[in-house]
Amino acid sequence: MAAEDTADHRRSPSLPTPIVGLGASAGGLEALVQFLEQTPSNSRIAYIVVQHLDPTQKAMLSELLQRVTVMPVREAEQGMRIEPGCVYVIPPNTELSVVNGALKLAPPVEPRGTRLPINVLFSSLASALGERAIGVILSGMGSDGTLGLQAIKAVGGLAVVQEPASAQFDSMPMSAIAAGCADIVAQPAEMPARILVYTSRIPQPAGATDETASPAPTASVLEQIIGLLQVHTGHDFSLYKSSTLHRRIERRMAIHGLATPDLYAEFLAHNAQEVQLLFKELLIGVTAFFRDAPVWQYLAETVLPAMLTPAAAQHNLRAWSVGCSTGEEAYSLAMVFCEVAERLPQPHGFTLQIFATDLSADAIAQARRGRYPLSVSNNLSPERLARFFTAHETYYEINKELRDMVLFTLHDVVLDPPFTKLDLVVCRNLLIYFHVQLQRRLLPLFHYSLRAGGVLMLGSSETIGGLGRLFESIEPKLRLYVRQESTSATSPDFVMKSFPPLSGRIKERHVSPSNGPSGPIDNLKSAADHVLLQVYAPAAIVLNRDADIVYISGRTGRYLEPAAGKANWNFHAMVRDGLREPLSAAVHEAQTSSEPVRLQGLQVAGTGGTQVVDVTVQALHEPDVLTGMTIIVFRDLISSPPGQSAGRGAATGRLSDSPRAELQRYRDEIQTLREETRASREALQSANEELQSTNEELQSANEELTTSKEEMQSMNEELQTINNELLAKLDDLELAQSDLKNLLNSIEIAILFLDDGLNVRRYTDRAAKIFSLRESDVGRPLNELSTTLQYPDLQEDARETLRTLAFSERQIPASDGRWFTVRIMPYRRLGNVIDGVVITLLDVTSIKRLEAELRQASASGNDSNPEEGQP
Repeated sequence: MAAEDTADHRRSPSLPTPIVGLGASAGGLEALVQFLEQTPSNSRIAYIVVQHLDPTQKAMLSELLQRVTVMPVREAEQGMRIEPGCVYVIPPNTELSVVNGALKLAPPVEPRGTRLPINVLFSSLASALGERAIGVILSGMGSDGTLGLQAIKAVGGLAVVQEPASAQFDSMPMSAIAAGCADIVAQPAEMPARILVYTSRIPQPAGATDETASPAPTASVLEQIIGLLQVHTGHDFSLYKSSTLHRRIERRMAIHGLATPDLYAEFLAHNAQEVQLLFKELLIGVTAFFRDAPVWQYLAETVLPAMLTPAAAQHNLRAWSVGCSTGEEAYSLAMVFCEVAERLPQPHGFTLQIFATDLSADAIAQARRGRYPLSVSNNLSPERLARFFTAHETYYEINKELRDMVLFTLHDVVLDPPFTKLDLVVCRNLLIYFHVQLQRRLLPLFHYSLRAGGVLMLGSSETIGGLGRLFESIEPKLRLYVRQESTSATSPDFVMKSFPPLSGRIKERHVSPSNGPSGPIDNLKSAADHVLLQVYAPAAIVLNRDADIVYISGRTGRYLEPAAGKANWNFHAMVRDGLREPLSAAVHEAQTSSEPVRLQGLQVAGTGGTQVVDVTVQALHEPDVLTGMTIIVFRDLISSPPGQSAGRGAATGRLSDSPRAELQRYRDEIQTLREETRASREALQSANEELQSTNEELQSANEELTTSKEEMQSMNEELQTINNELLAKLDDLELAQSDLKNLLNSIEIAILFLDDGLNVRRYTDRAAKIFSLRESDVGRPLNELSTTLQYPDLQEDARETLRTLAFSERQIPASDGRWFTVRIMPYRRLGNVIDGVVITLLDVTSIKRLEAELRQASASGNDSNPEEGQP
């Protein structure tokens, strides 16, 4: 077949069998036939077929598929081991999943018409195989399989979808494509070749070797790819570990069938969509509710109760979940807080705000929806499901109480400013993907973000390294640390050094308000100038572009007063009533005019009566330090006593020469106010949209933190794969040991293995009868063993053999009348290292008896014929 020559499918026998899950529904039989017709029988891949079947009828799918392939097609049975080169078909009225390399059958939970068996199979493949899972969606109605493909994509597996135009019913393929989880879209006959190319080049688990693996990208090619990612996405991956980048790049190469990183870099440069796909590929999303249960248990029993004490300084707790992915970790934290808070005396007043950030917009969007597949029930207790979730037909939804506690946003922990005044930072399984220099920048940043006594949670494979001055371990095995006060953390350049984007920027100094010269008055001229400016010069203020007061000269208390609430140096908030409206219009006019704007006869009420003042407003264009600022000068006129206000003519005579001009001026002011109000409304609307966007970005950043968490789970799954491989090798070793033991016992020779200290290492069943051995005697010295042999020099002969490496062989009688040939020889390891002795005992009793009988017969013959042979 054509696919047979696509790839030389050479795999290490220690690797798990690759499994392809095939999901189909209406019209799927034709697609399955086309797929299997082009599938080579020697591909060493197992295929599991799940199709929507009538639960009341006997299935004929196995017989139909067997006609188009030479591979054996079997109907799945409970516990059946999955073998390469075989096709397994789901039986009617069951759900089929993969657990520990075997098939698991279960009765369907949902009523007929709402069952989603393809999702069940794909989700189990994602859990069992991780990034080696492969799911294929073929023709069918509905959307079954989409959630399962999303689970496979989340762990880095391959998602293949039938081209909708070639499907008899395109609902299932269209649903998967619309969800954005299709790596390959092709016709069924083309899929086997594409899958074989992918499996021949897929990154192997750590420690495995694969002759078909692509070469690692050179430094220049990797820099080119990282540069393209930064240009198109705005995110810098240069400080990520090259091994992580290589695995993800190699996977994309396998999907497109590109042999070298150079070809992929060229393909990437001419395909902006592929850049976005690679970007999403790098944002690995591996997470689960309450992953690493002991960590959450310790958090609930020790860490949070210590924060929620009556003596706590802060009742409004703040937490940051860095790399939150699809939100499971952030919601887990919210659940634990609610459970701990419920045990407190009421009312307690404690609240928790969780900032959950991530780089992946897709993951953030999913976390905000708070909808998770029914399979999450495996990681949640029934009590938590009932307390914090609302059950729907195909998913669980987070309750509003929990959702309101978490703010999800896009956020790049490497580039964006951090959250501050935090009580808890959860950054699990993110740092392992960064180079050491970036880890050393982020950990001080987390220290800066935490309040005194704040807690940092890291992943099981992460530590604080050499930054013990910043954090003290609470529970080393669980990677929980408490913030320590550090003098270096309070230095002015601490944040500049720890926060990468700021480290290369120029520090800008803000000009703080001042009521007088800051330097000392050290001579007569400066002293006189100081008195003249303070006593006789008019009061004045200088505003920046945002109308914030940056300089004050003279006494301005009659015109300005601090606003109530949080300290605010904005001019519009501080100016007194009577001056606010005309001065706001004047400032606006001055900024668009080259001439100063003068206001005369303005009235302002004060504690000593009504003050009349002339005001001059002028935009400053020089010197450079004052460019863009505005100066306002106040000149007092006359004051009216309390209870008496200045006459209208005195106040208005200076404003205009006639009532008509005054009326026109008021109309102009009203029009100006309307325009300003309209502009302010538009500015507020724009600011509101920006705040909403910022909120979304923060939520996205929170989800990015979850993604890093998912990456850690991906690596954890790789380690589990390696662990499974080691377990398989241990099984092989155990089998070899069993074979050796049976071999030794079958030859009926007593053999005793001793180490270099002449202690028992191993023995055969026949040796146990001669030396009275049992399992507990392994490790006992030879001289402590009781034996039927009349061989007092056995230990000395064994030591001599160990010293000289010369064989020793003797025939020794036993107390029960038997004779043994005792042979002592050195025990040599494969590396030709002497590591003890081997004692073999061959029963020669029958030979000894025969010798004795022959001697006796010979002696009897000589006695009966004493004269025989004489003449």
